[in-house]
Amino acid sequence: MLKDLPLWKTYPLLDKKLRDELNVMSDAEIREAFSTDLSFGTGGLREIMGVGTNRLNIYTIRKATLGFANFLINKFEGQFKGNLRAVVSYDTRNNSRLFAEESARVLASRGFDVFIFASFRPTPELSFAVRDLHAMAGIMITASHNPPKYNGYKIYDEFGCQYVPSKVDPVIHEIESIESIFDLSPESFATYVEQGKIFFISEPFDLKYFSAIEKVSCQDVDKSKLKVIYTPLHGTGLVFGEKILKQRGFAVVSVPEQMVPDPDFRTVKSPNPEDPAAFSYAMSLGKKERAHILLATDPDADRMGVAVYNGHEYVCLTGNQTGAIILDYLTQFKKRPENPCVVTTIVTSDLGIKISKANGIKTMQTLTGFKFIGEQIELMKTANQEFFFGYEESFGYLISPAVRDKDSFQALLIICEIAAFYLAQGKTLLDHLNEIYQAHGFFGESLINIKLEGEDGLRKIDAIMDYFKKAAILNIAGLPVKAIEDYEDGTRKTTSGKKSKLALPRSPVLKFLFKDGGWVVFRPSGTEPKLKIYISIVGRSSDETNATIKNVESHIQQMMLERHLI
Repeated sequence: MLKDLPLWKTYPLLDKKLRDELNVMSDAEIREAFSTDLSFGTGGLREIMGVGTNRLNIYTIRKATLGFANFLINKFEGQFKGNLRAVVSYDTRNNSRLFAEESARVLASRGFDVFIFASFRPTPELSFAVRDLHAMAGIMITASHNPPKYNGYKIYDEFGCQYVPSKVDPVIHEIESIESIFDLSPESFATYVEQGKIFFISEPFDLKYFSAIEKVSCQDVDKSKLKVIYTPLHGTGLVFGEKILKQRGFAVVSVPEQMVPDPDFRTVKSPNPEDPAAFSYAMSLGKKERAHILLATDPDADRMGVAVYNGHEYVCLTGNQTGAIILDYLTQFKKRPENPCVVTTIVTSDLGIKISKANGIKTMQTLTGFKFIGEQIELMKTANQEFFFGYEESFGYLISPAVRDKDSFQALLIICEIAAFYLAQGKTLLDHLNEIYQAHGFFGESLINIKLEGEDGLRKIDAIMDYFKKAAILNIAGLPVKAIEDYEDGTRKTTSGKKSKLALPRSPVLKFLFKDGGWVVFRPSGTEPKLKIYISIVGRSSDETNATIKNVESHIQQMMLERHLI
């Protein structure tokens, strides 16, 4: 924070690169970098790298890890003989290896046995490793699909699941109780390796992970005709995305320019498979190879995107569409437990609920963020239910609970199996998606991202949320509102005046539900400086649904412009 600025300026051992950066910063840049301390959002810590208390650097990483270590020692004290175990992994970004080693050093200094991957590895493998190695915690250094100037820090519990807010609060308390960010002086990384406190996880461990996730396959299918293009977008998927598909017998060609670990992601504007532009290289190669589908994973390889050739061009599927296709297939061919349950989020299309209900499977909705889905895998055991499938609209899917976070490799395997299955029937994934719509309704969605950076941006986001929370909105674009769910207050109010409590934890989310189906959700991002507005509509045809979505988008934008909120 700004009160800490003099300490940073006078600290004699300050990292030279950070000192040089501090010496040339403007007053405005200093305010941004020191205005506050880093805080945990829906994806842990995620921020611009650089000098300052509000930036990711070796000192803020050390502080966060020391607080986490202290929390773990208090939590598990006396429960285990010997040292506590922790696993650390990292992606291909700038400083990821450095931050991972700093995390390992701090954990080792507090008596932990630390298992760190010898090379960059994906987030889902970190989750699997925590469980397989019987560790008490995991740390993943990644900023997912954020721009190159960002990095991040995600913490995992003993089940391999990201910490949810109810669990992370005491961790935050421990972090905030650390008085000086510069008091931490662990031994060198090499010293702890020599002392037998830090251990490397090498390539043979990958085989364990492969063995666990390849079990997501439901049946043998004819793979001879399917042609696949894969791109890891310069991320950790390059380690074994192509390899695992080939081992299962799929014909795969990877995008050569993107099969390199580039931390600046120079071949894409954004390394995000949610963005159709990220498929540019894959589309060019796909046309040359006459591929049926294109697959992309993000830098830490927990998200997967799909594009399908329709005979003329490649059409990118949304996360909701891919999730619906996978769910529909699993309901037909996956072996069911006695009481299966599908888990989605409050911003995921209701199409999954329709598919599940039609197949006699219960569904459960959580707050946004895959950690809430992962959390339910353990919790539902007490309700005599078993996890069947979990997904969210932001390209996250999980089939096997051997992993407790979204897993792009499970998704790669199953979507290729599904594509091959329908190709043998002369159908594309788009053809089958249309069959799903014919059976359950034509669902469509849209996402408005309003980027508002800095302190002024936060105030604007608060103003937008406050307006829609307090305004008596009875319809949006002519669609009657039947209820409003305020997850910050924990209440559901119908337009007829009935009020009830929501079962989910408190969160700054506002959801308008329409009388004839569909909804709009307003939600500040927990990992990026933006407001997200999710729109979900169901109609009698794709044209009707798309037209309604455009009307809703226009009306919402107009309401904000008229009140000078954007």
